[in-house]
Amino acid sequence: MSLFLNLLVLSILLLLAFLKYSHSYWKRRGVPHEAPPFPWGDFKEWRNTKCFYEILTPIYKKFKGIAPFAGMFMALRPVALIMDPDLVKSILIKDFNHFRERGIFSNVRDDPLTGHLFALEGTKWRELRHKLSPAFSSGKMKHMYSIVVKVAEEFKKVLDEKQATAAGGVIEITDLLSCFTADIIGVCAFGIECNSLRNPQAEFVVMGRKANTERRHGLLLDQFIEAAPKLARTLRMRQIPQDVNDFYMGIVRETIEYRERTGVKHNDLMDVLLELKTKDGKDGGLTVNEIVAQAFVFLVAGFETSSSTMGYALYELAKCQDIQNRLRAEINEVLKRHNNQFTYESMQDMRYMEQVISETLRRYPILPHLVREADINYKTTDSRFTIEKGTMVIIPVYELHHDPEYFPNPEKFDPERFSEAEIKTRPTCTYVPFGDGPRNCIGFRFGKMQVCIGLTYLVRHFKFSVCGETEEHLNFLVEKMILQPVNGIKLRVERL
Repeated sequence: MSLFLNLLVLSILLLLAFLKYSHSYWKRRGVPHEAPPFPWGDFKEWRNTKCFYEILTPIYKKFKGIAPFAGMFMALRPVALIMDPDLVKSILIKDFNHFRERGIFSNVRDDPLTGHLFALEGTKWRELRHKLSPAFSSGKMKHMYSIVVKVAEEFKKVLDEKQATAAGGVIEITDLLSCFTADIIGVCAFGIECNSLRNPQAEFVVMGRKANTERRHGLLLDQFIEAAPKLARTLRMRQIPQDVNDFYMGIVRETIEYRERTGVKHNDLMDVLLELKTKDGKDGGLTVNEIVAQAFVFLVAGFETSSSTMGYALYELAKCQDIQNRLRAEINEVLKRHNNQFTYESMQDMRYMEQVISETLRRYPILPHLVREADINYKTTDSRFTIEKGTMVIIPVYELHHDPEYFPNPEKFDPERFSEAEIKTRPTCTYVPFGDGPRNCIGFRFGKMQVCIGLTYLVRHFKFSVCGETEEHLNFLVEKMILQPVNGIKLRVERL
C-alpha cells in the first residue's frame, strides 16, 4: 500500500510538472503572453461566462504593437493570436500554402456530415474547393436570384400580417429572419420547400437550429474535440447529433433519388452538386455522403449568419433613421431606373446598400475569428518571433474590425467607412468578414445576395424604429461560436 501511494503521488507530481512545462511554451520562446489559468488555459471561461472574442480582446489590446503575435493556450495547445495586419495578409494570402489547414475536427468515416469544405484538409480540401467553386460564381447566383426573391416576397406578406396584429407594432425579428434564410437554403441546397415562415416549427428549421447549437457530447468532450481534433479523429469520435445526421442524410438522399428519376432541374445548388456526383466511384466525382456534407455546411454556414446580419442591420437602421431613409431612397431610385423591376442587375446597382451591409459586418462580424494551422516553422518579419509547425493560429476578426487605428470611433455605425475613398486609406486585411485568400468563404456571394434581397424588401415596405423593448446594447450568447444576441432583437415595425 505504501508503494502504491508513493507511485500515485509521484505520478501526480509528474503530471503537474508536465502541465506546468507545457504552459511555459510561450515563455521559453520569449513571446508576450498572459500567464494562463492552470490547467485549462486562456479559454477556461469560453462558453461559460464569456464569448470567444471577449477572451481575445484584452490580449489583443495589451500586446498589439509589442509583437506581431501574442501567445495563448487552448488547454495545453499553444495558440498564436495574430495582431499585425501584414502578418494576417501573409497567413491568408501571401504564404497561404503554409497555413492551408484550419486544424478543426472532421471525421469523414464515422461522422460524414463533418466531411465538408470548411473542415477538410490537404488534397481533399483543394480538390473539393476546385470542384465547388463554379457553383458559387456570379452566373450561378443569377440563376438562384429568382428563388431568393420569391421567398422574400412571401416574407414581406408574413411580416405584413404580423405587424397588423402585433401590439404597438413591436416584433421580435430574429426568429422571423432565421425562417427566411432557412426557407431559402431549404430550396437552394436541399430542394425542399419547408415554408417555415408560415410554420416556424417545421422540422427542417428545428433541425437547423439544433445543428448550430447542439453537439453529440457534453461541453467537456466537445471542448476536447476542438482542442485536439486529430486525436479525436483517431479515437473515431463523432460531433454531429445522430438525429441531425439521420434527418439531413435522409432528405438529401430522397432529393437525389427523385431528381435522378425524373430529370427535374431547379437551377439551384443541388443541381450543381448532382452534376458532380460520381458515376462509378472512380471518376473523381462526389459521393452521396460528400454531397450531403456540402449541403449540410451550406445550411450551417448560411442559416444563422445571413439572418443575424440582417437583424443587426435593421437594429442599426432603427437607431439611425437618417441612414435608413437614405437607404430607402436609394432602393426606390434604383428600382425606378430599372422600370420598377427588382432584377439581379438592379441589386448590383445599390451601392449604398453594399456599404450598409459592409458596415454591419464590420460592427458585427458573424464569425468573430479565423483559425489556421502552420505546417512549417514560419519566421515572421521580426526575427525574434517564429510560429512553430503545428501551432494553431487565430486571426481576431472582431478586434481588427473594432480597432480605432483602422476604424475611428469603432462603436459608431457609419456606412461611409466603405466608400471607395475610405477603403483605400486602410491597410489590407483589417476588414475580413469572409476571410481572404484561397480559403475565404466560398458562399460569400450567396450570403450577401440573401441579405441584400431581404433588406430591400423590408426597408422598402416597412419603417423600423426602436421601442421600449429594444436593448441599447446587444449582448451575445457565450455558448455559440457566431455572434448571436441573447434576447433577440425587438423593433417597432410600421407599414409604408
